[in-house]
Amino acid sequence: MTSKVLRVPKLDLNAVLAQQNPQIDLRLDAYEASTRNFLTAVSNYTQRAVAEITHRKNAYAAEKKRLAEKTQQIEGETNQCKVKEIELIAVLDREQEEKKEAEASVAAFRRQLGSIKDKCASLDVEIEQNRIVAANLMRERRREQSILAEHASRTHPELTACEAVLKCAIEGIDKDKILIRFTHVDPVDLNREFSIVIDVSARLYKVPTTTPFLPTLPILLDELNESRDVYAFIRQVRQAFCDLVEHGR
Repeated sequence: MTSKVLRVPKLDLNAVLAQQNPQIDLRLDAYEASTRNFLTAVSNYTQRAVAEITHRKNAYAAEKKRLAEKTQQIEGETNQCKVKEIELIAVLDREQEEKKEAEASVAAFRRQLGSIKDKCASLDVEIEQNRIVAANLMRERRREQSILAEHASRTHPELTACEAVLKCAIEGIDKDKILIRFTHVDPVDLNREFSIVIDVSARLYKVPTTTPFLPTLPILLDELNESRDVYAFIRQVRQAFCDLVEHGR
């Protein structure tokens, strides 16, 4: 708001004094109006200044609060980063330790692998030697089998004739077991077979089975283990079967 400037005319003192009743017009109304305008202007300025100061103060407070909150947020993030940094350092230390352990394990495995390779090479040599030995043994075995087959072919007729005369057949079954079959024991049925199996795998002979059951077998077996005379044992068993048939009639 623009206030009007009161312009006071220049006072002509001679003219005033020349009047019959000299008076000076002080223009108090204009002065009061001017004073009111001045006071109003000062009041308006003061109000604007106070408003501006308040606005700046509020803005400063808001900015200060925002900066404080931002600072607090940054400090919180910084603390979190420090915690994460500590955790990361711990993880890196643990990984470094695990790496050292893994490297040590790998080195140990490599040493073991080298040792195993050496053993494998040694075993390969030993296997090759064993193959050569096995091949030689196989050739020797085939040669022996050929000799035995030839001998068996020559003795088979004699064996058949002996079995026919003795009415007894002897053959090997399983491992270290001999099956002995008798015929012409039962006069009623000459083709009826009486058999016994002798286990010769140990120092003491055993008889796992007889057909039919022979009550006197334990006594005969004890005599066999004392005398070691298998042929006598076979004759005694045949006679025991004969006695068993005769007593059973």
